[in-house]
Amino acid sequence: MKQLTVISGKGGTGKTTVTASFAALAENAVLADCDVDAADLHLILKPEVISTHDFFGLKLAHIDYDLCTRCGQCVRHCRFDAIDDDINIIADRCEGCGVCQFVCPVDAISMKERLSGHSHISSTRFGPMAHARLFTAEEASGKLVAVVRNNARILAYEQKRGIIIIDGPPGIGCPVISAISGVDICLIVTEPSLSGMHDLERVLEVTAHFKIPSLVCINKCDINPDNSAKIKSFCKEAGVGVVGELVYDRSVTQAQIKGLSVVEYDDGEVSQSLKAMWNRIMEILDQIK
Repeated sequence: MKQLTVISGKGGTGKTTVTASFAALAENAVLADCDVDAADLHLILKPEVISTHDFFGLKLAHIDYDLCTRCGQCVRHCRFDAIDDDINIIADRCEGCGVCQFVCPVDAISMKERLSGHSHISSTRFGPMAHARLFTAEEASGKLVAVVRNNARILAYEQKRGIIIIDGPPGIGCPVISAISGVDICLIVTEPSLSGMHDLERVLEVTAHFKIPSLVCINKCDINPDNSAKIKSFCKEAGVGVVGELVYDRSVTQAQIKGLSVVEYDDGEVSQSLKAMWNRIMEILDQIK
């Protein structure tokens, strides 16, 4: 079983657009949307939820007011201002660190599980899908990403599917690390803007640190040919292969409006490029033992 994660150094580069087309092109795949903070792969794949499970992230402090003496130690030691002067827990600010429990002289504070989101197992027209939704302002997104990936692995083993295609989160933070850990290849989708180029360098540093082989796709490569050339030059110097260059095309937007992947919508230039890129990645994956 091989694992491919599609990531980007910044949001809005077209990462999910590429992932959705790969889902349509793949055979015998499991899909995983690991962008749990702002999932959108479901908008194209329209999953039918089969099962849902609660996700418990960071713990939440609870006060037993029968024991509490209102000494104020918890208020003074909380670095997140999550306890007001009346000794009430402000749930949206509590980080679950447990300092208040540690300093309480009468053991009036305990840390309890907090429902932080849900994970889902679904079916799509392209195969099974693992995905999740983290509640607004909740932490531990990396932990929820790990749950989604584990669910995807279970589906792949149970259904004897040969590849997991992961739509990763943008950026370089904890959820990204959780989404790329142990995968066979990362495909980094970038764009020829200054921010896209900068964030490509940052995310390549992350994949290099974790020794994950990386490939690059330049989306909307024709909107700034000079910057696209700079990206290719940088990748060549870094020893990173550019496996795809997608031109700007309104068919991508039209496909999204209809809730389709680009390769389902038409067989134009972008679709042809996506198919060629998918075939190239599959050739590279086949060479990985």
